[in-house]
Amino acid sequence: MEDPYIWMENLQDERVLKLVEEENRRFKEFVGELSDKLFPEVWEYFSIPTVGSARITKRGIIVSMREKDRQVIRWLNGEVIVDSKELEKEIGDEVLLQGFTTDREGKRLAYSFSIGGADEGTTKIIDLETGDVIEEITPSVWNIVFLGNGYYFARFYRKEKTPDGVNPPAERLFWKDEEGEKMVFGEGLGSGYFMGLSKSSDEKYAMLTVTYGWNKAEIYLGPIDKPEEWKKVYSAEVPAEPIDVVDGKLFILTREGEGLGKIIALKDGQVEEVVPEGQFPLEWAVIVKDKMVAGRLVHASHRIEVYTLDGKKVRDFTFDFPGSVYPLDKDDERVILRYESFTVPYRIYELKDELRLIDEKRIEGNFKVEEDFAISKDGTRIHYFIVKGEKDEKKAWVFGYGGFNISLTPRFFPQVIPFIKRGGVFAMANLRGGSEYGEEWHRAGMRENKQNVFDDFIAVLSKLKAEGYKVAAWGRSNGGLLVSATLVQRPDVMDAALIGYPVIDMLRFHKLYIGSVWIPEYGNPDDPKDREFLLKYSPYHNVKPQKYPPTLIYTGLHDDRVHPAHALKFFMKLKEVNAPVYLRVETKSGHMGASPETRARELTDLLAFVTRVLWDKVVQ
Repeated sequence: MEDPYIWMENLQDERVLKLVEEENRRFKEFVGELSDKLFPEVWEYFSIPTVGSARITKRGIIVSMREKDRQVIRWLNGEVIVDSKELEKEIGDEVLLQGFTTDREGKRLAYSFSIGGADEGTTKIIDLETGDVIEEITPSVWNIVFLGNGYYFARFYRKEKTPDGVNPPAERLFWKDEEGEKMVFGEGLGSGYFMGLSKSSDEKYAMLTVTYGWNKAEIYLGPIDKPEEWKKVYSAEVPAEPIDVVDGKLFILTREGEGLGKIIALKDGQVEEVVPEGQFPLEWAVIVKDKMVAGRLVHASHRIEVYTLDGKKVRDFTFDFPGSVYPLDKDDERVILRYESFTVPYRIYELKDELRLIDEKRIEGNFKVEEDFAISKDGTRIHYFIVKGEKDEKKAWVFGYGGFNISLTPRFFPQVIPFIKRGGVFAMANLRGGSEYGEEWHRAGMRENKQNVFDDFIAVLSKLKAEGYKVAAWGRSNGGLLVSATLVQRPDVMDAALIGYPVIDMLRFHKLYIGSVWIPEYGNPDDPKDREFLLKYSPYHNVKPQKYPPTLIYTGLHDDRVHPAHALKFFMKLKEVNAPVYLRVETKSGHMGASPETRARELTDLLAFVTRVLWDKVVQ
């Protein structure tokens, strides 16, 4: 099958650069001055300080935060350790801080950053007592686990072969100390395999999870300092992850059974079920002292459950607003939890015997969160949230994803608050392909079942349309695939489409950047059977002349995960059939995001587009 726009996969092609420049200008003309007028309002919400992650050390708690126009890593009650603005001065370009870890003593900290939000960047390890940089590693490495005078880390090979000769993309685990580095795990593993290493709370055991795609796991256990003795102790054709080791007993959260999550314990080859499956998915668990703290997902929002180590339920904690709750870190006495909701940028809780609020940021205003269900084509009930303000002008902005075992739980979108204050409502749909209702829900939306995801989204959009709403459909990454597939199949169910950093060419995704690692989720275009169902819905191959709503496709040139050509090529196909389509290409952004102001500008442009299209007049 000939691809007329394959040349757009070369981002250095002068025609591509010229198109980007012209279309950015044309989009700016469409939103006019509206974006500039809306920016201060979006910035007001975007620049609210938010906590990203935290580490408890013996010297205090270290957090990563976004503070107004910068990202920082800092002691919770004191000095800044890393400041993105200082890094930018040093490098001369916009940077995105990606993540950090520390040793338990609070002596060493490793953090990664990239230029323009690319996945690949630089990792620095610093001495927390002196502030000196101990080591700088390029390209960045993952999953650093400190131990004694060295550390484990994972290296992801994007372009070159692994040390054992396997073609990229592939991952390998290494040990590094003053004697140098050596590969300690992963020999022979191909594309699509990923590793996650953690150490038990008593720091005696290594717990290593090897996953294939998003639906298979093997767990290895052994002495933390002897990788040659790590042995496979558990294997399942479902997601699973180690929780901790207590008195030589390994606790595991597994999706075996109905796929809703249960906790089992392994010791000396014996398996016991500790917490059985419930009606709703058990999504995470940690062990603190003699208790297990777990997060259960009930219609896509979390409640906290506490169990004894033999599985007796002690108590529940629920929240005033549907929200997302995840553990940031824990020590021998407590777990630190992060809560987020549609109008709550964050809350930080400490859970010992009681749940104690440490810090929070919330949005002032009279908001309410409602929940409803739509009925999909095959009769499946599809849950969705609706966030409303004091007035409802029948304009709905609907966000969806539906894939990779990722659940869409309540989160804070800064650009949505100004939309709601103008009388819009925001909806978030919990489609198959995610993990909102367990592993079966995920599998019902992957590979040859992908059409279910689009049908689910169509059901939600159709219901809102039937209730009199003008509807803007929005998705990013795999959600960009969702919106583009829905657009070419049923343009009548939306009044605007926003397609961000999307996967769209389903016959070539595996040939672009690291796309081949998504084969377990989507299928293999080189396999004739898989190619058949991929071709059936591939948005790029199903554009036809019909009436399309105004559509915005947006991407970033630094996206080294999902190739920008997906967006560029789809734009050209829609132009062929005279669709009212706009293209916005951020020159300083990648798949992981961008610096605060660049990201806020992008979100403001989305708001300006939705506002301009859904209201016949420009609402300011």
